[in-house]
Amino acid sequence: MKKLLCGAALALAVPTPAFAAPGLGAEVYGATVEAHEIELEARYGRLTGGPDGGGDNARFEAAYGVTGNLKLATVVELERDPGGPRKATHLGFEAVYHLGKVAGIDVAAYQEFEIGLNGDHSGSETKLLLEKRTGPWDIRFNLIGEKPFDSHESLELGYAASADVAVARRLRLGVTAFGDLGTFSHFGPAAEHYAGPVAKFRFPRADPDGDGDDDGGFVIEAGYLFAVGATSHQTNGQFRLNLELEM
Repeated sequence: MKKLLCGAALALAVPTPAFAAPGLGAEVYGATVEAHEIELEARYGRLTGGPDGGGDNARFEAAYGVTGNLKLATVVELERDPGGPRKATHLGFEAVYHLGKVAGIDVAAYQEFEIGLNGDHSGSETKLLLEKRTGPWDIRFNLIGEKPFDSHESLELGYAASADVAVARRLRLGVTAFGDLGTFSHFGPAAEHYAGPVAKFRFPRADPDGDGDDDGGFVIEAGYLFAVGATSHQTNGQFRLNLELEM
C-alpha cells in the first residue's frame, strides 16, 4: 500500500501542456496492461456549433505491452482551428505503469512527454489512472496534470471519466466525461466540461489459443459529448470516433 501511494504521489507531482477542448481526440485510459499486446489506435474529435465549431483533433497511437505492468506508446497529434488548416502539433512518447490494486481498484501511473511541432509548446502530461471492473461494468477515472516546459503558466488540472456496461457480446454502452479543474490556486468547476453517451463495438479475432476468450480484435467507439456550463457559449459539443486494433 505504501508503495502504491508513493507512486501515485509522484505521478501527480510531475508538471505537465494545457489542452484546448478537454477530451478532443483523447481517451479515458484504463489502468491495466496486457503483456505483449500491440495496440494501434486512431482517435478523432470535432467540435460542433458556436465560435469553436469545426475545430478538430486527430491522434494516431502505437502501443506495446512490454510486461504485464508496463506499456509504452508513441503518439502523433494533428489539430485544426476553426477555419484553419490541419497541422501536426505534437509527437509524444507515453508510458503506463500498473502499480497494483487498492480495495479492488486497479491503479496505474501515466506519463507522456510531448515534442511541440510547427510552433506548438513541448511539455508533459501526467495522469493517475483508476479502474474498477465488476461483472459487466468497466468504470474509469483519470486525474490529469499538464504544463508546457517553456511556460510560466500554472499547472493545469483536468479529469477524464467513463462508465460502460456490456449489453451484448460485442456491444458496450455508457457515458464519458472530460473537463478542466483549473489550477491549485484557482480550483473549481467554472471551466470547460463535456459529457455524453458513447457506444463501443468489438469485433473479436478468432480464438487461437482455444480458451474461449476474445483475443484482441477491432474496436469502434463513437459518441457525442455535450458542452456543459460556460463551455456551451463556445460550442454545442464534440463528436468522437475512436478506432482501435488489438493484437
